[in-house]
Amino acid sequence: MDFGLHLGVRGPAADPDSLRVIAQEAECLGFTHLGLSDHIVIADKVDSPYPYTKTGRWFAEDSGECLEQLTTLAFIAAATSDIRLLTSVMVIPHRPPVLTAKMLNTLDVLSKGRLTVGLGVGWMKEEVTLLNGPKFEQRGAVANEYIEAFKILWTDEAPAYDGTHVNFSDIKFFPKPVQTPHPPLWIGGEARLARERAGRLGNGWYPVGNNPNAPFDTPKRYARGLKNVQDTAIASNRDPTEIACGVYIIWYSPGKAVKTIKGERQTFTGSPSEILSDIAEYEKVGLQHLVIGGESNDLETCLNRMRVFNKEVMRCI
Repeated sequence: MDFGLHLGVRGPAADPDSLRVIAQEAECLGFTHLGLSDHIVIADKVDSPYPYTKTGRWFAEDSGECLEQLTTLAFIAAATSDIRLLTSVMVIPHRPPVLTAKMLNTLDVLSKGRLTVGLGVGWMKEEVTLLNGPKFEQRGAVANEYIEAFKILWTDEAPAYDGTHVNFSDIKFFPKPVQTPHPPLWIGGEARLARERAGRLGNGWYPVGNNPNAPFDTPKRYARGLKNVQDTAIASNRDPTEIACGVYIIWYSPGKAVKTIKGERQTFTGSPSEILSDIAEYEKVGLQHLVIGGESNDLETCLNRMRVFNKEVMRCI
């Protein structure tokens, strides 16, 4: 199993000097992926329910501070040499399809093949509307066409696509990505349609583990979700073993066990030995890529979180 770090593009991650330090430290500590979230503009009033809290409120909507994800990953690419650049996740309706494909391809070329594209349909209707995106209710169908179109643009000599939401032809799209046939596409999302999209179109499945409506916060629950992905792959005449298995553990909490409503210890909280045991159990059911949350309001707290995880977990695997 390998380990990644996720950051919201605000706070210390929105300062160039601090972000460079974080990225280089993560690479030095052996994190294989550095992921950034994707928000471009935040509406003054957000009524869309945030999927990853019981209250439905997003903790970062107060200030609206955020750098653009793909531009920031390009900055990280220039500051590092080995760590993979992860869109964690890129919200598909935020950008037009051909431009998005070119921006991602550019990232892959300039990073010498270090891009992993995490994709999701998004949850904030207000943001998609402000960005003049497609109808929010159609974002699943839009996502399917974007993914198909990306693959064609990245691999075909004369790319063309004729869909309901994506259309292009008579274009030259070069250079092609460094990675062949293209950068891996990790499909984010926890709902059944997201799992099926991962099995049908993705190179990986990358859910957040604590969605109250579709939780994957135990190995048993994760195994059930992964089976759905793999069954869909088989039904689509794909090899399920070629689909990477990831998860974003936003609630990772070392040192102090957090109790569930049933009074049980929440996975990935508590002592190092307990967290190591959780990792082993998830690995048994197929998990390959574990990404922890690294956000904090100050640089030193962020760095210390990374260092503690490296010392107490990564070095003990």
